[in-house]
Amino acid sequence: MEHIKTMYSKKIATDVGEIVIEGPVPSDIMREYSFHDGLRAFREPKGQFKAILEIAELAEGRIIIARKEKVIVGYATLLYPEVPERWAEGDMDDLLELGAIEVALDYRKYSLGKNILAVAMLDPYMEHYIVISTECYWHWDLSHSGLDIWEYRSVMERTMAAGGLKWLTTDDPEINAHPANCLMARVGKHVPATSVVKFDQLRFKYKTMY
Repeated sequence: MEHIKTMYSKKIATDVGEIVIEGPVPSDIMREYSFHDGLRAFREPKGQFKAILEIAELAEGRIIIARKEKVIVGYATLLYPEVPERWAEGDMDDLLELGAIEVALDYRKYSLGKNILAVAMLDPYMEHYIVISTECYWHWDLSHSGLDIWEYRSVMERTMAAGGLKWLTTDDPEINAHPANCLMARVGKHVPATSVVKFDQLRFKYKTMY
């Protein structure tokens, strides 16, 4: 499958100045920016910036960023699911996973997560993909948000909805390990029926769908 990427952008006016949402951003452009010190949910900022630069260089990899001038204050990654995740077992070239979405704490009041996902879906070529997000509460920043698990789950659902992702059932043991966890997905308009069937088979490995 050919992976065609067209970069889109959106500007947001805030009380700290203009924030630009753009992507998918090539690694050579991102190297002109710096990475906010508050982006440390997955690893220390320098290591995470290196990781997203590497994702941007993958054929299928897409990085959508939020930046204030030349400082990246938020981002989302889209790429193939990693082995040994069940979502990689189908070896589907039209299934992408939202691997990470993060916004620096000082910028979370500006709905950047929603805007990042909305910009991610502006590229018409996204209609050729199934996009999934596996939401597990142990990855959520509950300590800084001041929200309980169910309040945070509601926030994540609204954020994912901005990118067209909807809640789906699955028999995945990790997702079913807690009732707040969930699978969310968006099926593009040009995804073939064969891929939808294969995706459904990945969703339900241990029981028959009726």
